[in-house]
Amino acid sequence: MMTLRKSQERGYADHGWLKSYHSFSFAGYHDPRHMGFGNLRVINEDRIAPGTGFGAHGHRDMEIISYVLEGALSHKDSMGHEKPILPGEVQRMSAGTGVVHSEQNYAQDKTTHFLQIWLLPARNGVEPGYEQKAFSDAEKRGRLCLVASPDGAEGSVAMNADARLFAGFFDGAESAEMALPAGRKTYVHLIRGELDVNGQTLTSGDAALIENEEQLRLANGRAAEVLVFDLEP
Repeated sequence: MMTLRKSQERGYADHGWLKSYHSFSFAGYHDPRHMGFGNLRVINEDRIAPGTGFGAHGHRDMEIISYVLEGALSHKDSMGHEKPILPGEVQRMSAGTGVVHSEQNYAQDKTTHFLQIWLLPARNGVEPGYEQKAFSDAEKRGRLCLVASPDGAEGSVAMNADARLFAGFFDGAESAEMALPAGRKTYVHLIRGELDVNGQTLTSGDAALIENEEQLRLANGRAAEVLVFDLEP
């Protein structure tokens, strides 16, 4: 079974300095039909104006992934990490027993566009942690590249969550197939472009929520960038 969630059905907030689309209930947007999917709790598509950002704030027991699309995001946390996150980089922060961090637009003269992703942890109360890695366009071109996993497989960032996150670029004849494990959930988020997912066309911002399917098929991309989540039920 596959259910499509169109981009325009997402929640939206315009704070002036921040414009954000919410795939699931978040802050002032609440929809009991969209509280998460499996252990995926948040996908916010954020655009931060130059010279602005999120001030210091705390998190506990959540796996947080930042995926920058344009511009640059500066990250500073109570663990002592302070560095920019650039397009092509994936940052994972395990909040665990508690961490305070801030995120600012690091680009001096342009809007920073990024995805903020939260997953429920496999274990609560772990020591906070941080990891950041770059994945080239070539690694994602015409295939699904593993960028986050529970064990850091294939050079991915290691997270405290029963989930795997893949990223890929697809255009023209490029395609990919993935066997879907029984009893798991799969969430496909199309960041931009157009892409056929199991025969149905998604456009920028759309998502496909998949359960009880044996195969994932991606084809007929038109400048597509996609994220695929393998999730616990």
